[in-house]
Amino acid sequence: MAPPEHPSPAAPSEHSQPPPPAAAKGKAKKKDDDDLSEEDLALKEQLELYVLRAQDADPGVQKLALESMRNLAGEIAQEFQKRQDDDLPIDALMELVQQIISFHMKHNAEPEAVDLLMEVEDLDLLVEHVDTTNYKRACLYLSSSSKYLPAPDDMLALDIAYTIYMKFGDLASALRIALQLEKPMQYVKQVFTSTDDLLLKKQFAYIIARHGLAMEIDDEIAADDNDKEILQEIVNNTKLSEGYLTLARDIEVMEPKSPEDIYKVHLIDGRGASSSLDSARQNLAATFVNAFVNAGFGQDKLMTAPSDSSSSGSSGNWLFKNKEHGKASAAASLGMILLWDTDSGLAQLDKYLHSNDTHVVAGALLGIGIVTCGVKNDCDPALAILMEYIGKDDSNIRIGAILGLGIAYAGSQKEELKMHLSAVLGDSQSPLEVLVFSAIALGLVFVGSCNEEIAQCIIFALMERSEGELAEPIIRLLPVALGLLYLGKQDSVEATAEVSKTFDEKIGKYCDVTLMSLAYAGTGNVLKVQKLLGICSQHLEKGETHQGPAVLGIALIAMTEELGAEMAVNVMDTLSRLSHDADADVSMAAIISLGLIGAGTNNARIAGMLRNLSSYYYKEAAHLFCVRIAQGLVHLGKGLLTLSPYHSDRFLLSPMALGGLVTVLHACLDMKSTILGKYHYILYIIVLAMQPRMLLTVDEDLKPLSVPVRVGQAVDVVGQAGRPKTITGFQTHSTPVLLAAGERAELATEKYIPLTPVLEGFVILKKNPEYQEE
Repeated sequence: MAPPEHPSPAAPSEHSQPPPPAAAKGKAKKKDDDDLSEEDLALKEQLELYVLRAQDADPGVQKLALESMRNLAGEIAQEFQKRQDDDLPIDALMELVQQIISFHMKHNAEPEAVDLLMEVEDLDLLVEHVDTTNYKRACLYLSSSSKYLPAPDDMLALDIAYTIYMKFGDLASALRIALQLEKPMQYVKQVFTSTDDLLLKKQFAYIIARHGLAMEIDDEIAADDNDKEILQEIVNNTKLSEGYLTLARDIEVMEPKSPEDIYKVHLIDGRGASSSLDSARQNLAATFVNAFVNAGFGQDKLMTAPSDSSSSGSSGNWLFKNKEHGKASAAASLGMILLWDTDSGLAQLDKYLHSNDTHVVAGALLGIGIVTCGVKNDCDPALAILMEYIGKDDSNIRIGAILGLGIAYAGSQKEELKMHLSAVLGDSQSPLEVLVFSAIALGLVFVGSCNEEIAQCIIFALMERSEGELAEPIIRLLPVALGLLYLGKQDSVEATAEVSKTFDEKIGKYCDVTLMSLAYAGTGNVLKVQKLLGICSQHLEKGETHQGPAVLGIALIAMTEELGAEMAVNVMDTLSRLSHDADADVSMAAIISLGLIGAGTNNARIAGMLRNLSSYYYKEAAHLFCVRIAQGLVHLGKGLLTLSPYHSDRFLLSPMALGGLVTVLHACLDMKSTILGKYHYILYIIVLAMQPRMLLTVDEDLKPLSVPVRVGQAVDVVGQAGRPKTITGFQTHSTPVLLAAGERAELATEKYIPLTPVLEGFVILKKNPEYQEE
C-alpha cells in the first residue's frame, strides 16, 4: 500500500495551490504588469513559478526549482549587464533581484546571493537580508571572495562584511575585517566604542598588538584612567615577553642552547666533522645562530653567560672573538636574545654604548632597536637614546642608530623620525651606505603609508647618485625602501612608478619591477603575476639585475593563494637540489631559502639536509656561513617562533612583518656584497617578522589559564552548508600550545567562552554562565 500514497499528496499540490493567489492578485497584477516589458514579464513569471515549486512537498520538484532559480539568477545578471551597456532602466530587474536574494538567504544559499549581488553591483542589499542564522556564512564568503576581486570591489566586499558583523554585534570579527580595510583606524575606533565590556576591549587590544597597529587609547575608548592604562599596555605589546616565556616554561625549553647544539657535528660522518676552525667568519655565523635560537629567552651561552671568572664576564670575550664589523653583529645579538624585554635589554646594552670601539657602539645601538621591536613605550627610550647618535661622524655608528630606529618604530609613522631621517637623506655629504639605510628605516617606519614627501626624498636621492655609486650593489635597497611606502597599496604606486622610468637605466628597470611587486604584495593580482613572468622569460643583457626582484615579486603577489602555500611543501625538494648547484649564488640562495621556509619549525628533514650541506661545503667559507644562518633560522626561538607575516587564520597580513622579510630577501639577492660582505647585520631586520606561534589562554585577570584545546589541520569551510568541522585530524592538548603553519585550534570544553572567534596568540576566556559540571 505504501508506494501509491507518495505521489498522491504531490499531485494535487501541483494543481490545487496556484488558483487562490491567481484569483486574489488578478486585478492588481494586471496593473503592475502593464508597466513591464515582455522580457521582464517572462522573467517575473518564471520566478513566481520557481518560488511556488520550491515550496512543493516533493523533494525532487524542490531540487529542480532551486536549480532553475540559479539559472534564472545567471540570466538576470546577463540581462543587467546588457541593459547597463545600452543605458536602459533596471528598476524592474532589481525588484526581481530582491525576491531572489531573500529566497536564497532563506534556503542556505548565501554564496549564490552574494554572487548575484556582485553581478548587479548592489552588495548593500545583503545587509537587509541577513539574519542571525546566516550572517556568519555570508560574511565568510564575502571576506574570502574579496581576495579574488579587483580593487576597489575587494574593499567594498570587506566593508559590507564589516557592516554586517557590526549589525549583529560580532565585534571581534568586525575588528579583523577593520584591520584589512583601507584606513583602519576609524573602523577600529568604532569597534572599540560599540561596547562597554572592558574584557572585550582587552581582547581587541591583543588583536591590535599582534597586528602591530600603532594606536593611542583615548578617552572615547576608555574613560577610566586605570582602564586606559591597562589597554594601552596591551596594545603596546608589553605583555608579549611574559607570555612567550610562560609558553617556553610550559614546554620546558628554557635551557639556553649553544650553536654546537644546533650544528650537531657528532651526527655528521667523515669530513667537516673535525673543522673546529676558530675563524672570524665561523664566529660571526655562531653569533647569528646563537641570536636566532635563543631569541627572546633572555639567556644564552655566549653573550649573557654568568660572569663568575672575571669582572668583564664571558660576554666581553665572545664579543672580541669577532673582527671589526663582526663585533657590531655580536653586540646587536644581545638585543635579539633579550627580545621584547625592554627593561633588562636596555640595561644590559648600556655598557656597550660606552665602548671605545665604534663597531661595538654601532651594534649596541642596533641592539636597542631590536630589543624594542614591536614593543612600544610611552617614554620612548629607544628614540631618546638613538637620536643622539644619528649625527655622529662615524658612519658605522650612524647606520647602527638609523637602522635601530627603523626596526624599533616600524609601522608607527612617527613624524619626528620623518624630519630627522629625511634630513640625512637630503644631505649631499652623507655617505652612500648611510643614505641607503636612512631610506630603509623611513620605508619601514612609514610602511604602506603612501607618504609622498618621503617618496620624493628617496627619488631625489636616487637621481643625484653618480654613475659609480649606481654600480654599488647596496644601492638596490633604495628602490626597496621606496616600494615599502606603497606596500600592498596597489594603484597608489602608479605616479611614483612613472617617475622611476626616468632613472638611469642601471637602476630604472630594477626600480620599476620592485615597486610593482611590493605595491601588489599579498593581493593575488593575476595580471601583475603574468607581467612579472614575462619579465622573467626575457634574455638579459650584460649587467641587468631586475629578474631577481621579478621572481620575488611573483611570490609576494601570489602568497595569498592557498595553492601557493601548498606549493611550499614541494619547494623543499627543489631547493635541496639547487643547494648543490654549480653556480655559487644559486646554491647560497637555495641554502638560505631552506632556512626561511623552515623558520622556527625545527623541521627534522630540513635540519638533516643542512647538516649534510655543512659537511659538503666544509672548505667553502661563504657557503658554510649560509648553511649556519639557515640552521639558526630553522631552530628560530627553539622552534617557538614563526616568520609568517600572516596571522588570524591566515586572514590578516602584518605590513611590518612583510616589510622586514622583503628587505632581507632583497639584500639576499646579492649575497656576496651584503650578507657575506660587511652588511651582515641586515639579517637582523627579520626580527620584524618574528612572532611566537602560540595560543595562550588567559582568564579575566589576564593570568594564564590552562584549558584543553583541539589542534588540527585547518579546513576551508567557505560556502559549505550546515556546520561543517573546521579542523581535521586533531589532537587534544592543554594550553599554552604551539600552532604550526596551516593549523587551527578550538576549545575542547564548554566551561569557558573565548572572546575571539580565532584562537591564536593571547585569547581571553570568560566563564560560561550556562555551564553545569557533570
